Amino acid sequence: MGGWEKKRSVMRRYDVAASMYDARYAEVQTAKIEAGLKYLKKELCGSVLDVGCGTGILFDYVTDNADTIVGLDFSGKTLLEAKKHLRDGNLANVHLIRADADNMPFSDHAFSHVFAMTILQNSPNPIDTLTEIRRVARNDAIFVITGLKKIFNERAFKRLLKNARLKVVGLEKENLECCVAVCT
Repeated sequence: MGGWEKKRSVMRRYDVAASMYDARYAEVQTAKIEAGLKYLKKELCGSVLDVGCGTGILFDYVTDNADTIVGLDFSGKTLLEAKKHLRDGNLANVHLIRADADNMPFSDHAFSHVFAMTILQNSPNPIDTLTEIRRVARNDAIFVITGLKKIFNERAFKRLLKNARLKVVGLEKENLECCVAVCT
């Protein structure tokens, strides 16, 4: 399957699952988020990008400290669920954008923190996705990135991050379906 065909297939799958996503995956996603956040040493402030934000589960964890949060996803239906989440939680500093993670509509070096949870296994070329993520991140940015274990074993995941010029400073994998890496 080619790159665009894979992306369209993933988009359709998330569009279909959007209305039930939180009921089915919130616990798993929350565990990943909490695993990544425990490795952050400095205050989570500045501008945060959530690449593949889905229904916006991360927003509850970062809105109190971040100046601006941008949630990016290419599934229109998951973004509608994220919009409901924002209204329900009265979250004013979050902006939602529908775009492709491999071609983000942001300036270089725009974000101080980038979360890429549950996205790499959906990417036709994960190194391209990580390169684009690095482009929009500041030079001193902190990244929280997950790699689904059934797609990336720990060694392959670390190698992928290294090839994307990311330095792993924390890795959590116990009792998770994925490896959660905190990188600089």
